[in-house]
Amino acid sequence: MNPQPNSFLAEANELFSYSREIRRDLHRNPEIGFQEVRTAGIVARELGGLGLEVSTGIGGTGVVALLEGEKPGPVVLLRFDMDALPIQEETGAEYASINPGVMHACGHDGHVAVGLTVARILHAHQDELSGTVKFVFQPAEEALGGAKRIIEAGVLRNPTPDYCLGLHLWNTKPLGWLGLTSGAVMAGADLFTIKINGKGGHAAMPEITRDPIVTAAMLVNALQSIVSRNVSPMQSAVLSVTRINGGETYNVIPSQVVLAGTVRTYNPTTRDLILKRMQKQVDLVCQAMECSGELEINHLTPAVVNDPWVTEHLQALAQNVLPSAQIDTDYHTTISEDMAYLMQDHRSCFFFIGSANPVKGLIYGHHHPRFDFDEAALPNAAALMAAAAYNFLQENLPDQGN
Repeated sequence: MNPQPNSFLAEANELFSYSREIRRDLHRNPEIGFQEVRTAGIVARELGGLGLEVSTGIGGTGVVALLEGEKPGPVVLLRFDMDALPIQEETGAEYASINPGVMHACGHDGHVAVGLTVARILHAHQDELSGTVKFVFQPAEEALGGAKRIIEAGVLRNPTPDYCLGLHLWNTKPLGWLGLTSGAVMAGADLFTIKINGKGGHAAMPEITRDPIVTAAMLVNALQSIVSRNVSPMQSAVLSVTRINGGETYNVIPSQVVLAGTVRTYNPTTRDLILKRMQKQVDLVCQAMECSGELEINHLTPAVVNDPWVTEHLQALAQNVLPSAQIDTDYHTTISEDMAYLMQDHRSCFFFIGSANPVKGLIYGHHHPRFDFDEAALPNAAALMAAAAYNFLQENLPDQGN
């Protein structure tokens, strides 16, 4: 007899001690991108213990496992990221990092625990599935190109997924909140570096120099006009200069200043407009100040765009799986996520699970040294992900739309 959607939450709650144990072990022993050797070993051990077909070393330290259903059918890819951040932990938790300067400050330890819990739940229902679950544990999500590396290693082949699902524990929202939005939900990200070359000299004789510091100041102001005066108010975009380096002492005008920052957009047309205007501003401001400027763009990730039909399907499913959840169908963030690369050519959905709890003091945002989340979010995340995969591998799946 097939389970009811809300039974997945009960199953996830039964496995809560397992989820918590995995999460806390990984939190104590965090590993940054492409160094997740211990983490990958635990993942492979747990998945192999279920009798799944496991492949390791994918894109460096990635792990992929296949759970074959009783009957043929579609392939559902479930992705969970594994890497930590180069941050010194300040939580004081009993399970705080023992690796100096490294901590799980974004919740990826929880994502791995959720993924392994989902594997246990779906393994118990293996004979009810029509198709294949492809578990992907990805390295190096934190701006290191992990998704591109595992794609290059063939993670989207043999078998090719029909659906791709991902999630993120979200500490800007409280426990019990669920973000399930159709369309663009996370911004695409570009990183930029601008090198301004002038003519250095004595600070007491500025007339014989070509000052890149003054040029940089003018350029920062010019760049801030791009979003406010070139991008339509109907579109969202962010352009932030986050670093300025130049000069070494108080009485010398340097010959070079370097600016760096990020651009966030949802729409490729808006992105192209901003980058073109940036180049124009660099050329004109530097020319006016008799300096030269060089703009370099590093395209980090495209926007995360959820398939409307898949998202609507999950919205309806979530009402049964997490009946007490506050489901937000219009949530967007300018934070980026390289799951976008896995989603580009597949029917996909990336959703958010609220994990903050002010009563417990769990209020710090992602990438903060005091970041920690309410572990009660783990069963919520595992239940919805397991139910979603199970639902897409049923013979009586409703019409999939166009």
